[in-house]
Amino acid sequence: MKLWTAFLNILAKDMRTYYLKPPNVSWGLIFPLAWTGMFFVRSGSGLESIPTLLPGVVAVSVLFGTTSMLAVTVTFEKKNRSFERLLLAPIPLELLMLAKTSGAILFGVANAFVPVLLAAFLADLSGLAWGTFVPAVALIAVASTFLGLFIAVAVSEVFEAQTFSNFLRFPMIFLCGLFFPIAKLPVFLRPLSYALPLTYGADLLHGSVHGAHSMPFALDFAILGAFCVALFAASLVNIRRKWIA
Repeated sequence: MKLWTAFLNILAKDMRTYYLKPPNVSWGLIFPLAWTGMFFVRSGSGLESIPTLLPGVVAVSVLFGTTSMLAVTVTFEKKNRSFERLLLAPIPLELLMLAKTSGAILFGVANAFVPVLLAAFLADLSGLAWGTFVPAVALIAVASTFLGLFIAVAVSEVFEAQTFSNFLRFPMIFLCGLFFPIAKLPVFLRPLSYALPLTYGADLLHGSVHGAHSMPFALDFAILGAFCVALFAASLVNIRRKWIA
């Protein structure tokens, strides 16, 4: 019981300190809306294009929202040595890092549903498979958060974390099948696409929104879950090696 009390206190502190600040709340709303508007205007094909564009906009909103916040919450606290006090707390490191990342996961999920709400007013989403869509969004948020954690614990400055995040995020937008099929990519790039976690999240979103998926949902969920476990485990190894040893 004491462990979960500590978990909730760390999460509540991060929500107050970082995620619920007015600039972050407004940015979390404006960014998905800007992406939605940009792709809608760019497509020029009317309201019927919204279901096609929605999976990509949702995935990008989650990816940028989670990784950007982790670069601040973890890297900033490590630089200012406030994270060291948390490491002294009598709770397992795994639970501590889950508490530190839960805020980013919630922030990413909230970001995801901004374009969904907008699309619901403009297009017919009655065919959306919510039973697949919602867990897919949650798992993408977890994978993106743990990717951001992996980057944040590997560097010492916030600007370094943002730079490495962009180095991974922008190629993922074009390689993961978010806005055009992986089959249309050059042959030599396709293996790289399947080495990225967002590829499987994008496949789940496309399948749940308009039925166009290339792999079984069970396989997508399994591989995306494996990426989550691997990224979190690798982050813990880095923390133990660099911050505790």
